[in-house]
Amino acid sequence: MGKRENENRVANLRFNGKEIQLAVKMLDKLQTTIDIIYYLMEHENEQAFVLMLLTAKDIDLNTLLDKEKRDTDILFEIDKEESLYVMLCQDTKVDGGYHFAERVIRNIQLDNGKDIYCTELEVRATHYSAKQVVLKLLETFVKSKLENKSNEIVFRSLN
Repeated sequence: MGKRENENRVANLRFNGKEIQLAVKMLDKLQTTIDIIYYLMEHENEQAFVLMLLTAKDIDLNTLLDKEKRDTDILFEIDKEESLYVMLCQDTKVDGGYHFAERVIRNIQLDNGKDIYCTELEVRATHYSAKQVVLKLLETFVKSKLENKSNEIVFRSLN
């Protein structure tokens, strides 16, 4: 018997075991923070936020992201070995998030970082659960890796 394959993986995305473990880590680290941001959106007139999921090889991504972030941005280390990080950018819309990602990617490239994958999800409304937001971010990221969109910014909006 051969190894089971899912030929339609991109068309019909299912998470593999490793990706589900990643989803668990992301939910553990992000869920409560997203709930707090939702509160701010509903009560303090924050407009939208952007989640950026980023990975790169041959670079200290944690230090670079920590240097690039604003005081209102929140950096999460999801998986140190895989060099996988999420940045939550409060009160940020598509264009601001996109320009920020462009700058980060440029700086990773200047530091000779490789295999850069960057997915951004803009969230403009609070009717998605934190779990839905995190899973949509991960799904978009997994798809971008399957489609080999290295050095590109893959952007989605939830509204």
